[in-house]
Amino acid sequence: MDSERNPMSRRRFLGSMTALGAAGLAGSTISAADAQQGPASPIYGSDRACWLALLQRIAGPVLGSLSRRELKLRMPVESSDPAARSRFTHLEAFGRVMCGVAPWLGSPAQDVSEERTRQDFIRMAQACLGAATDPASPDFMNFSIGDQPLVDTAFLAQGILRAPQPLWHQLDERVRRQVASALKASRAIATPTGNNWVLFAAAVEAALHMMGEATLPDRLEACVHRMLGWYKGDGAYGDGEAFHFDYYNSFVIHPLLQDVLKVLEERDVSFAPMRRMERDRARRYAEVLERLIAPDGSFPSIGRSTAYRFGAFHALAQSALLRELPERIKPAQVRCALTAVMRRSLEEPGTFDESGWLRIGFCGHQPSLGETYISTGSLYMCCAALLPLGLGSSDPFWSGNAARWTSQLLWSGEDVAPDHAIKD
Repeated sequence: MDSERNPMSRRRFLGSMTALGAAGLAGSTISAADAQQGPASPIYGSDRACWLALLQRIAGPVLGSLSRRELKLRMPVESSDPAARSRFTHLEAFGRVMCGVAPWLGSPAQDVSEERTRQDFIRMAQACLGAATDPASPDFMNFSIGDQPLVDTAFLAQGILRAPQPLWHQLDERVRRQVASALKASRAIATPTGNNWVLFAAAVEAALHMMGEATLPDRLEACVHRMLGWYKGDGAYGDGEAFHFDYYNSFVIHPLLQDVLKVLEERDVSFAPMRRMERDRARRYAEVLERLIAPDGSFPSIGRSTAYRFGAFHALAQSALLRELPERIKPAQVRCALTAVMRRSLEEPGTFDESGWLRIGFCGHQPSLGETYISTGSLYMCCAALLPLGLGSSDPFWSGNAARWTSQLLWSGEDVAPDHAIKD
């Protein structure tokens, strides 16, 4: 029986968390009085433990199964066409999990229990990299057939860029060769030209550069220039020439641009002005995203791919990780807002199946939201919101007093400065 279907679903959900994080889920909705409490309060002292528990619950089945070379055996394939999507879904799950958990894997924890858990996850992730890229493995993944593998090779590459020490330098030589070969295999997929996919090609090349491999300018520099040329204003890019009202500026565009431009600037200082320009645009877009989080942690379902759930806040999470939030937004209010978003999403009955795998939906199980390209693996894009776990527990993001986010302030009658577009 699915534990999420019990009328006491919230209590059962909390009980299903690991000991590390159960206490942290005791409460996250912020009232005016709560906002005055310090980080050691019973309510807010364990936001980080809450996030770690969610990381374990979401990422654990993927990395645990793959590290044992059992992902294809154990992961269900929920999709409108499971047979077709089974060619891609396992790399989707792996790449998207790694994209989100990598900063945490790369940042030693101050807490002994958390550090023990992090080391366990590092060992799993390293085993996963071997399993996914070994042609003799039952979980060897498709990096080159069809178009979809370019997307998730890029998310895997982004994860490696975010934590190169554990996810590249600490691998044995055989696995490093396998991983580089897998990334290069995605070059068999034609260079994208007309939408956000240009950044997937660029991310793969950026990771290959970090690995010491030669890169292809038409898949790296040219793709970045193309994306920058689609800027529409006020922090938003078009998805190609046209503007689409969806979350792809957050799912893909700002996070990948920032990570790729970092690599390009390190290689060629002439990219520094572009990186500064993109940083300012991303900061504005993060401000917009924060304002979309309602007082109860809900947010609008707009555009396609809403089954990625709170992966919609990838760009906000990255701005927090990079300490590049707008001046008017306190890191702690982003922590509290994202905690509310995660709970609002994951506590809904039906979100997980009886074996702990995510199911298609925006809030609960809503299979009609499964567009033709959506499958179980796709859903792990939500891990991208976990990026701030890469900040130490003493960072203001985690240690700052609980704070209400913008919509809570506005809807409680607080006098808040008006919002304004940026001029660029």
